[in-house]
Amino acid sequence: MTESTLKPLATGDVFVAATELNDPLDDHAGRGRILQYDANLRPKGVLWLDMTSHLVGGLAFDARGVLWAFDSHAFVVLNIHPDGRVQLRDDLPARAFSHVSFAKDGSFYLGEHLVGDSVRPEIAARMRTKLAFFPGGDRFGDGHVWHFSATGHLLRELATQTHGGMGGFLGVTGSALSPDGRTLVYCSETGPRLMRYDVVHDRQLPDLQSFQPPFQGPPEMFFGIAYGPDKLLYVLRGARIDVVNDAGQTLRSLPLEGFGWATIAIAPDGRHAYVGNFLEGRVAKVALASGATVAAATTGQPRALAGVVVYGGRSKSGAVVTKKRAASGRKGAARAKAPAKKPRAAVKKRAAKKRGAAKKRVAAKKKPAAKRGVARRRAPAHAAAKRRTQRGRRARR
Repeated sequence: MTESTLKPLATGDVFVAATELNDPLDDHAGRGRILQYDANLRPKGVLWLDMTSHLVGGLAFDARGVLWAFDSHAFVVLNIHPDGRVQLRDDLPARAFSHVSFAKDGSFYLGEHLVGDSVRPEIAARMRTKLAFFPGGDRFGDGHVWHFSATGHLLRELATQTHGGMGGFLGVTGSALSPDGRTLVYCSETGPRLMRYDVVHDRQLPDLQSFQPPFQGPPEMFFGIAYGPDKLLYVLRGARIDVVNDAGQTLRSLPLEGFGWATIAIAPDGRHAYVGNFLEGRVAKVALASGATVAAATTGQPRALAGVVVYGGRSKSGAVVTKKRAASGRKGAARAKAPAKKPRAAVKKRAAKKRGAAKKRVAAKKKPAAKRGVARRRAPAHAAAKRRTQRGRRARR
């Protein structure tokens, strides 16, 4: 049996979900596999999965450095810990979840990949896989987004609209939470709508972008989406990356070689993106300023690349650590060292106050004792006066 060779996580490592398709009767079935590369896409290791049966995708790291992976065909959600331990998240509902978006409060949103109960006939005729109804259901899914607490407790189910894509059965296949955490931008891949949902007020919003047939040229399609550190949205359109602002305007486009680019991850430096080509099994590192491909690799498995993510390193708070932030952190540490004497001075001041308070208490205790001493000193004088009075009385008698 093939053994896993996953290496310890290093900042900049790229992880690619590329299932080994080995079932002649099902072109989506095979042994789950996650490939590990360095930042320049040189191979480092591989993790083989035994809890999945079909395409693995939707890779994402949470704030703990745990890698999430999904098999939406088998209703499987996995957590892969930094030590290589693979955890089956059987505490979550058995739905066709395919990806996750994380909120700043630690809660997370799972997108339901499938919707409805049928496939359009023209697409079904070409499909070589069978979609199953979710356990106990009479449909593939509802295409909703499910919101969970950090501990995995279901908070709510968001009734997100979907398009269905070319096959009519695709729900929320990819999403990105806006930097302010208020809006989820998502798509039904191969569909012409870039949709939005207000997660604060639980309501559907107008599409960020939308195209209606007849199209000028090839059909308009949306695939993977991700926010960059510049708060702009980087959207894969099959053969290019569109840079979109929050008003829905396409600021520029970066052409890619060939068609089939469907997954995207922004590098920690904010200057590059890693994109995966589903059809060809290729992954590329693209400079976002110029659109140039600066590194590339092939997985050797076409029609299987369904997830790309970069390990950015984690701070104690769980935030991604970039070089800029690390530098500012070092400066902050230097500033923190400078006033190191202040805490000791404060301690001395508090100690002096305590000593002063103690002296006052001692003085307060001594004061009553002095009064008692005066009373004792006066007592003999009263007694002598009394004796003199008594002697006088006897003398008169």
